[in-house]
Amino acid sequence: MILPPFVYIFISFICFFTAIILPLFVSSQRLLISITYTLSAIASLITAAIGAWVVASGFVGSVIIPVGLPDLPFHLRFDPLAGFFLTVIGLLSFFVSIYSIGYLKGFIGKRPVTSLVIFYNLFIAGMFLVVLADDALFFMIVWEAMALSSYFLVMFEDEKAENRRAAFLYLVVAHIGAIAILLSFGVMAGLTTGIESQDSSVNLASYTFESMRHTQFSEGWATAAFLLAFFGFAAKAGVVPLHVWLPEAHPVAPSNVSALMSGVMLKTAIYGIIRVTFDLLRVFPWWWGAVVLIFGLISTIMGVLYALMQHDLKKLLAYHSVENIGIILIGIGLALIFTSFHMPILAALALIAGLYHTLNHAMFKGLLFMGAGAVLHSTHERNMEEMGGLIHKMPWTAALFLIGCVSISALPPFNGFVSEWLIFQAFLLSPSLHSPLLNLLIPLGAAILALAAALAAACFVKAFGVTFLGHWRGHRNPPLHPPFYKGGKGGLEVDWFMRTGMILAAFTCLILGILPTMFLEWMDVLSETLVGGRISTTAGAFGWLWLTPVSHERASYSGVIVFGVILLVVAVTYLLLHARRTSIHRTPLWDCGFEKITHRMQYNATSFSMPIRRIFGFLFNVKEQVRIKQTQRHPAFPERLHYHLRIRDRFWNWIYQPISDLSFWVSRKVGRLQQGRIQVYLVYSFITIIVLLLFFR
Repeated sequence: MILPPFVYIFISFICFFTAIILPLFVSSQRLLISITYTLSAIASLITAAIGAWVVASGFVGSVIIPVGLPDLPFHLRFDPLAGFFLTVIGLLSFFVSIYSIGYLKGFIGKRPVTSLVIFYNLFIAGMFLVVLADDALFFMIVWEAMALSSYFLVMFEDEKAENRRAAFLYLVVAHIGAIAILLSFGVMAGLTTGIESQDSSVNLASYTFESMRHTQFSEGWATAAFLLAFFGFAAKAGVVPLHVWLPEAHPVAPSNVSALMSGVMLKTAIYGIIRVTFDLLRVFPWWWGAVVLIFGLISTIMGVLYALMQHDLKKLLAYHSVENIGIILIGIGLALIFTSFHMPILAALALIAGLYHTLNHAMFKGLLFMGAGAVLHSTHERNMEEMGGLIHKMPWTAALFLIGCVSISALPPFNGFVSEWLIFQAFLLSPSLHSPLLNLLIPLGAAILALAAALAAACFVKAFGVTFLGHWRGHRNPPLHPPFYKGGKGGLEVDWFMRTGMILAAFTCLILGILPTMFLEWMDVLSETLVGGRISTTAGAFGWLWLTPVSHERASYSGVIVFGVILLVVAVTYLLLHARRTSIHRTPLWDCGFEKITHRMQYNATSFSMPIRRIFGFLFNVKEQVRIKQTQRHPAFPERLHYHLRIRDRFWNWIYQPISDLSFWVSRKVGRLQQGRIQVYLVYSFITIIVLLLFFR
């Protein structure tokens, strides 16, 4: 079936419009930013609308594009799974593109942004085409295009050593993962013989996904393909212990890029896992689900613990992406387990919960990275120890960042609560399975998820409180900007383009939280296609007001009612406080009789996380040092204490540092062959020729 021509126009449009338009506006950076990001926003919104229509209609269509290598054309396919991820990617790209119009103007006069604009659009185009690719060759080409464009985005401020190191580490891990994905496709393609096309007599090559769908794989070969694919996509997703690139690359990239990398680029790896497992292989041993579930649980708890230890705001958000990818994998793992035991309704519930968290995470993590970018844009600081009191200077950013904090902490009425609540239902509603390991693992998994949710809430109390509340902790005062809105008093608030991007993301978080039934019914076609079950027949049994997964006797939730009750409580509280405002007396802060309290005596990020660091410190490589600067006074009253805290990732010391050391050792040994003498190189050539003649003739 041929797709409508307008689909190709807009999908191709975002790939090529930069190459045509950019040369016309390179001399005017401000005009370049406004035009290209406006077009990016339009293209992203149209693509999201097309993806939403594909899911709602259940449309399935494919086309062959006669480009590429001879006899190896590119295959594209629209189906509900691709449509869902197009919606997720397009929606956040729309928000971030609007935000970027204001954000990139902060670079004007400091450095040219032409390369950032080019690779930003190629990055979005690569993500769109990844979910449309329907053959292994085209998939790997656009997968590498997405990886390389994001590499150059991370390297944007390449004069900084940390950017170069992070970009190199990201590229190495991404290509190791790509090799594993390529090998997985090789295993599947090697077992297919090609099939006759349903629309013509053309014999589809074995490298196409369509031929793989029509092949019955043995469990052994399917396991090899699954493990390779899971390893490769897990490297891109940042699953522990393959996560080390993520907290290095996300903080140093421009904040609009960080929002897309964390919000949607990681989701292309989730798409790859679902596509290979549920669509191409269609073999479901129960232990596959156990493997995915275990890695999901490890990533969830380790990600949130690592995040709690951070004082860099963007690195904290990056580690939380590890946690949320783990939560998504928990849903996928449960879906695999339930499918292997022929429980389609529970499999549908777990899969839809994981996919809904995919959508939710894209929205609130994009919002949080945009908020962090607004703080960085105004204060030029990522270190929370140097922040504080920003709620007075950036009220819009503070309110919108707070919405993101509530959402990611899985608190009602926002979207993060719904998807995590659905995953808990998948845990709690599961009957006793015929496996002692699973009967132990599933209750343990529910407990770990509950612990992670509590730790996430603590982490974002820290992030919001230290950044926006209290007094400014920095050693220097932040630069004040002129007022951006009528009646403003000046301060640090960002412009309306940046605020609009954050407002749209925050509003989406709210809508996804209070009207989940509408979106879950829209997504039901995914679970029916992939695992053969639906939840809408029960989820919507009491109308759009109530969400009742599997059975209303077990659990139900109404986001609208919860939101209404919260609004009522807030309104009543405000009215009571307003009525008694005349009786409020403001007095100086109580200082316990000590009159020399300064802003440096406030709680900071390090002190906030100290109790948790004491409990879970064995999971980290922690080094604390306290030095007393001696003075002429009594030693009980030193002039100054020097406190140094270093927290390192144990996985780096266990896995990556030995590999790095071995690589440098081998390089030094091999480097000895480089003598700089032509006679030695001629000897090498002569020996090589002799070996080839002796063994390969």
